[in-house]
Amino acid sequence: MRVVIAEDSTLLREGLVRLLALDGIETVAAVDTAPALIDAVDTLAPDLAVIDVRMPPTFSDEGIRAALEIRARWPEVAVLILSQYVEERYAAELLSGSTRSVGYLLKDRVADVEDFLGAVRRVADGGTALDPEVVAQLLVRRVGSPVDRLTPREHEVLSLMAEGLSNAGIAAALVVSESAVAKHVNAIFAKLPLSETPAPHRRVLAVLEFLAARKDPS
Repeated sequence: MRVVIAEDSTLLREGLVRLLALDGIETVAAVDTAPALIDAVDTLAPDLAVIDVRMPPTFSDEGIRAALEIRARWPEVAVLILSQYVEERYAAELLSGSTRSVGYLLKDRVADVEDFLGAVRRVADGGTALDPEVVAQLLVRRVGSPVDRLTPREHEVLSLMAEGLSNAGIAAALVVSESAVAKHVNAIFAKLPLSETPAPHRRVLAVLEFLAARKDPS
């Protein structure tokens, strides 16, 4: 796996390079500005870009806007946002386009190195990795959404799906059987309704509906 890192903090940037190297992941560029990130992706064609949200010169939203540009210009490049902040406007846009090869983790909530490295590999492999706090900050409920039809447990299962968990992962998180999770997932598909769509695609559409229901309509 070949990775580009965009992080303005020298210590964190170098720390990420070394951490990834210990897991056999090659960092082909480590930069500190959004323009340098775009140049690196264009020139080096990495598998994954790990990106901070707030970068020079304004330290506002340069990183996540660069992530959106990468998704538009190089959709084959996976994007993992690693930040202290949830930039809601752009996060909703990033996550509503597709849940494939995208992640958004909060620095202060990354408590386990193995979990982080697992998220890196999952996103690079086409999966999703969303911090629950990111999902929570997008929870601006839209009246009349099909998501409103879900029971509290089904809503909880869908939230965990949005974080990128498999049925087995959801079962472990909720301390229930995989068969119970499968029943909830099937109920979610039926209520949204997504029951006639192929199973892998239904899962993606369900997560997109979940995220869309939580975008601020204003």
